[in-house]
Amino acid sequence: MAPTAQRATRPLPLRLLLVLLLALTALLSPGTARASGGDDGGTQGAAAGGDFAVTVNGRTTNPGAGSEYRLRDTTPTSPVAVRGRHVTFTIDPATLGVYDYALTGAPDPQRMVTAPTVVFSSKVPVLTAAQLRGVRIGELRLRDDVLVVTFTTASGGKLKVQAKDAPQGGIFQMEQEFGVAVEYVHTLGPGLFYFVNEFTGKVNLGNGVAGDATHQMLLGKDSPQVATRLSLSATTSRWSVASGGRMGGVLGEDAVELSAGATNCTSDCQARNRIQGSVPVPPDPTSPTPIG
Repeated sequence: MAPTAQRATRPLPLRLLLVLLLALTALLSPGTARASGGDDGGTQGAAAGGDFAVTVNGRTTNPGAGSEYRLRDTTPTSPVAVRGRHVTFTIDPATLGVYDYALTGAPDPQRMVTAPTVVFSSKVPVLTAAQLRGVRIGELRLRDDVLVVTFTTASGGKLKVQAKDAPQGGIFQMEQEFGVAVEYVHTLGPGLFYFVNEFTGKVNLGNGVAGDATHQMLLGKDSPQVATRLSLSATTSRWSVASGGRMGGVLGEDAVELSAGATNCTSDCQARNRIQGSVPVPPDPTSPTPIG
C-alpha cells in the first residue's frame, strides 16, 4: 500500500485576508446600518405582514391569504379605495392621480409613525382631457399585500400603479405609457417637507421627528426612472416622465442607502435595477431643514 500523503497547511492569500478585514470593519463600524437594497421604487423587499383590500364601484374585495383577485375591463364610476394594514390611498379615475397616500402607524418593528400620517397629499400625472377620455381598469390584481392596477384610455394610453402594504421599503410605483412625456406633480402631506440629507447630499422627505423606542424616523424619497425633475420646493416636486418611465416611492432605510440609484430603462426595470446584497445606510439626519 502506498504511503498516505500529508496535506501541507497553506497560509491564506494576502488578498483574501484584506477582503475579510474590510468586511469585518464595515460590519463593526458604529453609526452605519445595512439596507437590503431596492432603489427602484418597486414593490419588493419590504417587510411582510400586510393585507390590502380594494374597493371598486362600491364593492370591497379582500381575498383570502394566498389567493388572488383579478378584475378586467371595468369602467370605474368612483375613486378606487385601497386600504391596508400599513398603507392606504385612493386613485381617482377622473385624473388617474393618487390621493392621500398614508402610513397607518400600525404596530410593527419597522414603522415610522405611530398614528395615521399622510405622506403624499397627491401624486398626479398632468394629462389632457383627450388623454383621459374613456378611462377603464384594464386589469387589477390583488394578492395579500400587493396590488397592481393598470388603467387604459380611449387614446391608447396606459397608467400602471403598483403598491405593497408595508411600513417601509420600495412600496409604490406609478408608470405611464402615453407615447409622450407626462408631467407628474407630487405634493407632500401636512407637516412633511423635502430636505437635503446632511450625510448623503441627496434629497429626502420626512417630518423631522427623530426615531425612538416606538418608531423609526420617517424618511423617504422620490425614485425616478427615465424621468427628470423640473422643480422642487419644500412641499412639492414636479417631474417630466418619459413614456415607459416611472416615479417610485421609497420609504425607510432604502431611501437613504448609499447606492447609485436606478438606471434608465423603459421595460423590466424593477427586476433589472434591484441591488443584490446589502449597502451601507448612514445615520439619521440630525436637523433636517425644509428646502427653500
